[in-house]
Amino acid sequence: MSSCLIKNAFCINEGRMFQTDVLIENGVIAAIGSNINDAADKVIDATGKWLLPGIIDCQVHFREPGLEHKADIYSESKAAVAGGVTSFVDMPNTVPNTLTPELLQQKYDLAQAKSLANFGFLPGVNADNIDEIIAADTSKWLAVTDDGLYFTRGGNLLVENPEVMEKLFAHCKAVIAIHSEKESIIKANEAHYHSIYGDDIPVSLHPVIRSAEACLAASESAIALAKKWGARLHILHLSTEVETHLFQNDIPLSEKKITTEASVHHLWFTDADYERLGVKIKWNPAIKSEADRKGLLKALMDDRIDIITTDHAPHTWQEKNQVYVKSMSGAPMVQHSLNVMLELQKRGEITLEKMVEKMCHNPAILYGIQKRGFIREGYFADLTLVDPNNSWTVSEDNLLYKCGWSPLTGTTFSTRVTHTFVNGHLVFENGTFHEENRGMPL
Repeated sequence: MSSCLIKNAFCINEGRMFQTDVLIENGVIAAIGSNINDAADKVIDATGKWLLPGIIDCQVHFREPGLEHKADIYSESKAAVAGGVTSFVDMPNTVPNTLTPELLQQKYDLAQAKSLANFGFLPGVNADNIDEIIAADTSKWLAVTDDGLYFTRGGNLLVENPEVMEKLFAHCKAVIAIHSEKESIIKANEAHYHSIYGDDIPVSLHPVIRSAEACLAASESAIALAKKWGARLHILHLSTEVETHLFQNDIPLSEKKITTEASVHHLWFTDADYERLGVKIKWNPAIKSEADRKGLLKALMDDRIDIITTDHAPHTWQEKNQVYVKSMSGAPMVQHSLNVMLELQKRGEITLEKMVEKMCHNPAILYGIQKRGFIREGYFADLTLVDPNNSWTVSEDNLLYKCGWSPLTGTTFSTRVTHTFVNGHLVFENGTFHEENRGMPL
C-alpha cells in the first residue's frame, strides 16, 4: 500500500488547531508532528489548508437494495467522499426492510463490492421482529432503529407502540435509535388541513402538521421509558428547541445513556425557506423556525446535542415534485454537509473545534466505532483536507447524487474539500476520484 506525507496542514482535532505534518503508511496514521521528512510515495503541500478527521455520517438512506432508481451505495458513497465523508451508517428502510440478520448481511456484502467509503448498516425493529431482535447477539451491531420504517406501513414507529417499545427497552442491550414524532398528533393535524385544502396543502404548513408538539410528546415518552429500564436510547434528527432541554450536558458522552443528534438541514434552513424552496425542503421531522434552528446550534455548542448527521434521503424529482400529500419527504445532503457546517462556522454560529467534535469524534464514541473519528497515530487514515478560501456554487453540473437535484442548488460556499482519504487511500483529489479501493465495514 502506498504512503503519503501531508505537509504543513492546520490540523483541527480534539479541541485544538495546530500546524503539523501527517504521515500515512499502510492505511493508518504513522506519525504526526513538525518537520516529518520520511520518504513517501506522495507528498501533499497542505499549506493554508485545514486537515480534519474524516466525517462519520451516522444517518443516511442510500436506498440499496430495492430503490436504486433513487440512489445506490456506489453513487451516494461517491458523493459522500467528495464532501469529506469517509464513513456512513445506513438506515433499514430499503426494499425489503432490513429486518433480519440475512438481509443485514446482504447490505454489507453489497457495500463491500461498491462503497468508496466505510460503511455500517442498522437492522430495523418493529412489532413483527421484536422477539428476534431481543434474542439476537446485538454486540456486533452499531444500533437498532425504527427510522424510515413508517414509509412501509403506518404504526411502525416505536413511539406509537408502547408495549413493543417497553419490551425493547427492557431487554435490548444495543443502542436504540428512534424517529421521535407522535404519529397520532400528525395524522390529526393533517386531517384538519386536508379538510380545508384537499391534497394540495401548502408546504409551509408542514411544520404545523409535523409540529413541535408531536416531536416533544414522542421524545418525552421515549426518554421516560428509557430511564425506567436503563436503556441506551438515541433520538434521531432533533428539530425543535424545546426538545433540547430534555438532554444532559453535565457528564461525558461516553457515560450518557440518552443521546441525540441534529441534522444539517435543521441547522441551515428555516420555515421562511418554504416559500422559496417548497417541497425541496420537505423533511420528516419538518424544518421549523429560526428560533428552533438557533436553539439546536446552542445545544450543539453546550453539548446537549451530541452529534451531527445528514439524514441524507434522496428521491427522484418526479417523486418529490408533487402536491403536498404525495410529495416524498427527504432530500440529499451528504455531499454538502461539511460545506454547510463550515459556512455556519464562518458566520460565528459554531466553532471549528466543536464542529469536528460533533461530526467526527462523537459519532465514533457514540456508536463504538474503533480507531476512527480522530487524527491519532495508529488510527485508520480517514482524513479530509479543506481549502478554507475557495468558493464555488452548487449546480446540476457538480452534483453527484443519482437523483440529480439538491435543495442547495445555487448556494455559494466559501470552502472546498480538496482531498479525502479512506483507510489511507486517496479516493478524492481535486475533483478526481481514485476508485481502486473499497471502504471497510465499521
